[in-house]
Amino acid sequence: MAFEKVTEEPGRYHDLEKMSIQEILTGINREDKGVPDAVEKAIPQIGRLAAAITDKMLAGGRLFYIGAGTSGRLGVLDASEIPPTYGMPFDLIIGVIAGGENAIRKPIENAEDDQEQGWADLLQYGVNDKDVVVGIAASGTTPYVIGAMEESRQRGITTGCIVCNPDSPVAAHADFPIEVVVGPEFVTGSTRMKSGTAQKLVLNMLSTTVMIQIGRVEDNRMVNMQLTNSKLVDRGTKMVMDGTGLKDYEQAKALLLRSGSVKKAIDSVAGGARNTLN
Repeated sequence: MAFEKVTEEPGRYHDLEKMSIQEILTGINREDKGVPDAVEKAIPQIGRLAAAITDKMLAGGRLFYIGAGTSGRLGVLDASEIPPTYGMPFDLIIGVIAGGENAIRKPIENAEDDQEQGWADLLQYGVNDKDVVVGIAASGTTPYVIGAMEESRQRGITTGCIVCNPDSPVAAHADFPIEVVVGPEFVTGSTRMKSGTAQKLVLNMLSTTVMIQIGRVEDNRMVNMQLTNSKLVDRGTKMVMDGTGLKDYEQAKALLLRSGSVKKAIDSVAGGARNTLN
């Protein structure tokens, strides 16, 4: 039986060029409303992959996202946000995209069709069996991703995937597949829309859950975020005030900047209190 792509089925809306702007926006919004429901159905799958990634990271492993086009860009985006948000090294979560960094800004013709290049790109980072490789492909049929997943699995590397078609070739090579079936797109086959939204939601859930599980969040605070701009310094200062009981903003800010992170600032005050008691 031939594999059928739900993502390529004709959209439910027709004669889009004859619609008013209001009708177009309403139709897109109506379609988007079903995305969170599809993601909710996949929570058990997301949970299994999050647990596997957490275990690998706690043992010193890394997470690789690999994809092409929109899927690849979403992986690169999620990976790039981890260091500033959680104060993690830039080489802990790595986004790999078909065509390399140039493909982030512009399409690279036929890059996704090279089934051998995905694994070659992973090898540049020294991928090994301590790591996790997550293929991102809305269709679940991208050769670049399939090749990387197949080679990874043959070498004992844990694999996962985020796809938007059921029973896809990519999922067949995943130890922990995530299938979020959002149905046909408003513009037929334009998987940057609902499929891309679903993938972004899943990536948010995966990386956030893992960062919480490995201790990079306390209460609901990003206590390890990098203090790279005035907004983040202000946010961190208020966290320090809340976490230490300091009432003076400038004093809390100076402590934060001296310590280098919210966590270290709060711990220094807590440690000083313990020393006084002892």
